[in-house]
Amino acid sequence: MVDQTPGMTHEDSIGSQDPHNQEEEKKTKSRRPANTAFRQQRLKAWQPILTPKTVLPLFFAIGIIFAPIGGGLLFASAQVQEIILDYSRCYLDAPEFPADATTMPGNLVTSHFNNKNHARDDAPQWVRRAINVTYGPDDPLVGSGPVPATRCTITFSIPANMTPPVLFYYRLTNFYQNHRRYAKSFNTAQLSGTAVSAGDVHSSDCTPLTTVTENGVQIPYYPCGLAPNSVFNDTFYSPVLLNVEGGNADNSTYVMQNTSNISWESDKKLYGQSKYNWSQVAVPPNWEKRYPNGYSDAYHPDLVNDEQFQVWMRLAGLPTFSKLTQRNDTATMISGRYSVDIDHHFNVTEYGGTKSIIISTRTVMGGKNPFLGIAYVVVGGICIVLGALFTVTHLIKPRKLGDHTYLSWNNAAPSAAVHASGRDLGGE
Repeated sequence: MVDQTPGMTHEDSIGSQDPHNQEEEKKTKSRRPANTAFRQQRLKAWQPILTPKTVLPLFFAIGIIFAPIGGGLLFASAQVQEIILDYSRCYLDAPEFPADATTMPGNLVTSHFNNKNHARDDAPQWVRRAINVTYGPDDPLVGSGPVPATRCTITFSIPANMTPPVLFYYRLTNFYQNHRRYAKSFNTAQLSGTAVSAGDVHSSDCTPLTTVTENGVQIPYYPCGLAPNSVFNDTFYSPVLLNVEGGNADNSTYVMQNTSNISWESDKKLYGQSKYNWSQVAVPPNWEKRYPNGYSDAYHPDLVNDEQFQVWMRLAGLPTFSKLTQRNDTATMISGRYSVDIDHHFNVTEYGGTKSIIISTRTVMGGKNPFLGIAYVVVGGICIVLGALFTVTHLIKPRKLGDHTYLSWNNAAPSAAVHASGRDLGGE
């Protein structure tokens, strides 16, 4: 009988003091998720079995619901009255005053009016003239002084009364405001009123229009970035009704305001009074005609109240877009012959785009846009057609639910089965 050494089992032995042995005794931490229905993916779920009795009524239900909705949207869109005039090449193609106005090409005019009550619906005409415009105070050392420009005068007919609100938009095509570099090229803090330093502007997303060096000193643009620099700057005037019937004057101006209620309230909150010293900021390149002498306390941008700038800075997601520039919310635009003056500053022919004016009404569904209505009608029609086809197929040649004869391995060609049997026999 072999004697056991007492020291090997003693509590105070060296082995019992070994830290490695103590770690092994510790409970191993588990990476298993908690035993709950959510963590173990045991939540109750509905797994419907698609049968003809459930699918066919669903097709008809979608068609019956979508088709009338689409019809209603199309009807609402058809109630909008509008005229669209493309004046992109007016400064080149229109005759120059004092020559008589000529008819605009038909492909530049689009209109839609209901219940026409004006006897004349003459084609729009245009004419251009060279003018000088002045921005800011009359003092040429502060304001812009005379700036050469081209004024385009378009005469057009409104064959039906347009009830308020009457909205005046400009539309651009082939202008990609959603380009990544363009969409990021502005400084939010600067627009909110913060006097952002030249160094911070230079390292911001405003590149390439960040700062400029004047007299050896680097100063920031205000506002910096591509988006503010390229703001649409054509000037629109209120339409004038010509040869007013039964009035005391030959012409009557249909006044449209462009300083309030054209930008979103949420957009207005993004702008604040600038804390810059106006002598320490530079004018963006495309703004120099308006501010040829730079900024001053008497004449500088007021982005808080410049709602047209705020509308421009709500960047569009598509290359063709319309932006509101003026409106009349109270008076009816009566049928008749109108003229509108537009001062040309924004050149779209350089990049192959176009610019147009849109005078339009609206409905509870917004402006004229038949796309959504057409989409609903098409989806509804497709669902009804598919439902009818599947119903006829089910009635003529019904299929038993869960029929194993339709399984792929039950429909294998006989030759394939023979070859498979031969290979199996050979393998034995």
